[in-house]
Amino acid sequence: MVNSVVLVGRAGRDAEIRYLEPSGTPKTTFNLAVDRPVKRTEGVDTTDWFRIELWEKQAQVAADFVKKGTLVGIQGRLEIQKWKDQNTGQWREMPVIRATNLRLLGKRDDRVAPEGAEAG
Repeated sequence: MVNSVVLVGRAGRDAEIRYLEPSGTPKTTFNLAVDRPVKRTEGVDTTDWFRIELWEKQAQVAADFVKKGTLVGIQGRLEIQKWKDQNTGQWREMPVIRATNLRLLGKRDDRVAPEGAEAG
């Protein structure tokens, strides 16, 4: 069985980093807009939105360089996160792409790749 996702799109907002207690492990999240082209006879393109989650070194790179509108490539896997809503007591679910590889894309003038990060 394979659970593999590859996406190319633009960040919908700046990446947000958090450090988990007590380990201090960095976790960064942001939303990614991916255009889904349709045939010209059908009209306008549609945009799909994905929640992206990165950990450790990739999380730090994303926090430093992924800003609203940044073109990125993502490789990872689909996870369904589940939690109990503290207000209603009901179980909630949200699909998340747990990225294992972040690639900064676009023109080199638009970004500066940090040491150790892949630059498109």
